Amino acid sequence: MARLQSLAALAAAAAASAVLAGLLYKRKCGRLTARVRELEDSLADAVEKAAAERRGRVRAQQSLRRALSEQGASPDKGKPAKAPASYPMAPIGSVQSCFSTRNGTPRQPLVVPLARATVVLNPARVAAEALEGLASYSHCWILYVFHLNTDLDKMWKDPARSKLKAKVRVPRLKGGKMGVLATRTPHRPNPIGLSVAKVEAVDGHAILLSGVDLVDGTPVLDIKPYLPYSDSVEGATIPNWLEQVDGALAVESIHFSEHFISSLSNCWAHVQKQALYASADEFQDLIKEVLSWDIRSLSQRLRPHQVTIESKADDCGSKADKDCRNKEDYQAADSCSIVVYHLHLEGIDVSYKIDENSNIIVDNAALLPSAANQNRCSYLTWRDKLNTL
Repeated sequence: MARLQSLAALAAAAAASAVLAGLLYKRKCGRLTARVRELEDSLADAVEKAAAERRGRVRAQQSLRRALSEQGASPDKGKPAKAPASYPMAPIGSVQSCFSTRNGTPRQPLVVPLARATVVLNPARVAAEALEGLASYSHCWILYVFHLNTDLDKMWKDPARSKLKAKVRVPRLKGGKMGVLATRTPHRPNPIGLSVAKVEAVDGHAILLSGVDLVDGTPVLDIKPYLPYSDSVEGATIPNWLEQVDGALAVESIHFSEHFISSLSNCWAHVQKQALYASADEFQDLIKEVLSWDIRSLSQRLRPHQVTIESKADDCGSKADKDCRNKEDYQAADSCSIVVYHLHLEGIDVSYKIDENSNIIVDNAALLPSAANQNRCSYLTWRDKLNTL
């Protein structure tokens, strides 16, 4: 009997314990449910607050644009309001190019396949992760500023005095003019350039490109991938004046003198660690590609200037040479002088001559004063990346 009473007491205690545990669990679940609802309400409030802030920013931007438009609007209500004064932009990086100056830089992209450049992005503005995936594309677009235009200060500080020309001379038309917006001239209402280039490699904040028409130091505004399905227009046409003179700027032949080969070898020993080319032979191939098109300006072809004039023969004395240089018509000067042109590539001054039949002789290479002071990406920087492609 006592044993049965003991078992009954234990069962009652167990039942009471189970009831208490159930009550505690139910209370705990209630608290957790309340906490979840509290968090959900807090999250909903945060989402609504973020959306309200976003709507506020949009309204503020719209109000700013309206204010800028009204500020530039004409007092005459019948005339349309002017566009906002400006849209501030800052470069995201700069170009380290094989072309040291504008002279010799190709007029169009992909014309010189060996022309290389490194675009180095500013880490303070663009994280390296922004380039993730770009290496999977074969080509990309580069948007940049024509920073070497001589009229930039006037254009930006006092647009009314910039006097932008509506028509410009076109090299393929031998001086003929076309509307500025129907050409690729760098002297545009807004000095913004657009070039396509081959993506060779990407490393950190840097991109190695080839086929470029970019001069050293060019500020880069943006980079976009090239999409063949939308960027290549099937059936696109060009004006007759571009089709008919396709070979007008091509040269007849290019020859390298023995003196050039020797002088280039000496120069290469000084620049090879900072050059974008594996060897002097590859660099010579670059020179040949660049000079395969007549890179001289129209005025240089008609009346050479800013070049070296060398005497052709000993009997062309100093007075005759001086007279030749002072003549406006350089056709007369051709009888007693040879024009020597200069091409600056990778810190090397390449000298060449071109005759009336467009035959080029490359005869000297010399180091530029700035060659030893350049701190830039080189072939050695990219060698491992290129070897894995």
